Amino acid sequence: MSGVVTGDAVVLGLQPARLPSRALAVLVDLVVVWAAYLLVMLGLAVATASLDEAAVAAVSVAAFLLILVGAPIAVETLSHGRSLGKMVCGLRVVRDDGGPIRFRHALVRGAMGVVEILMTFGVVACVASLVSERGRRLGDVFAGTLVVRERLPAARVLPVPPPPPWLVGRFAGLDLSAVPEALWLEVRQYLARARELDPAVGRRLAERLADELVARTGTPPPAGVPASAYLAGVVAERQARDTRRAFTEAGAGADVGNRTGAGAGAGGGFEAGRVFGAPAVAVPPVVPPSGASPVTPPVTPPPAASPPSAPPAGGSSSGGGSSATGFVPPA
Repeated sequence: MSGVVTGDAVVLGLQPARLPSRALAVLVDLVVVWAAYLLVMLGLAVATASLDEAAVAAVSVAAFLLILVGAPIAVETLSHGRSLGKMVCGLRVVRDDGGPIRFRHALVRGAMGVVEILMTFGVVACVASLVSERGRRLGDVFAGTLVVRERLPAARVLPVPPPPPWLVGRFAGLDLSAVPEALWLEVRQYLARARELDPAVGRRLAERLADELVARTGTPPPAGVPASAYLAGVVAERQARDTRRAFTEAGAGADVGNRTGAGAGAGGGFEAGRVFGAPAVAVPPVVPPSGASPVTPPVTPPPAASPPSAPPAGGSSSGGGSSATGFVPPA
């Protein structure tokens, strides 16, 4: 993998294309381009039969430049670095920072390709690709480009074997917060490939990983438990905790969403002293038990009535005891 650094200081893990795949892609492109060139030249030979030799030579040179030089440049520019041969081989031309190429990159690569591929039959391109650390030819060096592989073989994921049944749940109280991810990766890789290792080598590797795990957790393994079984049991406990945590977070998120939706669709506002959205419930009267005296709630006397205020001088009171301002005095 090539550590290509983008303009945002992000390292991209790209795999540069090597000479065999690039040679096959160039061969496919040359076959297509030369076939198109021969067909065009046959048509031009028929069409320019009545012209003089100078006109025929000018048309031939123009056809050579347009088909063998201009066509690959146009195809790489429009397809962002994927010619027909590169599509077949799963390759792509990118910039040094991992971005798509533009016309100037394709122009420099095409102009240099005439010299190092067409005029020297690919010898210069092969030598430059073998010498370069990332398999680049001279056109890539001058244009600032890199040919990378787009289709990578899928990594084979091996399942981690489960622990013995008598170890399931025995590590529930183990503190796994101090175990780094790198150690978890080593343990999972060992468990996935334990059957492919030599028994002695696998036993030593399991004991080393178990010692590192014990040092991180601070709890020794149970007596009589093999190192491989101990590793499998701890990994199973870690996976069980991750699963429970994921389900708990998903359930909490769904509960918050339901409550938010219910509050948003229940109505306009809140009533004082009442839970929003809950129906009003009548409070039943207090019934005393048999043989006990009934409980009489305290009676609060009404406030003393204030004497009616006299109407203002020169004013008249309206019917019903209200003043001219519409204010009704208390009874």
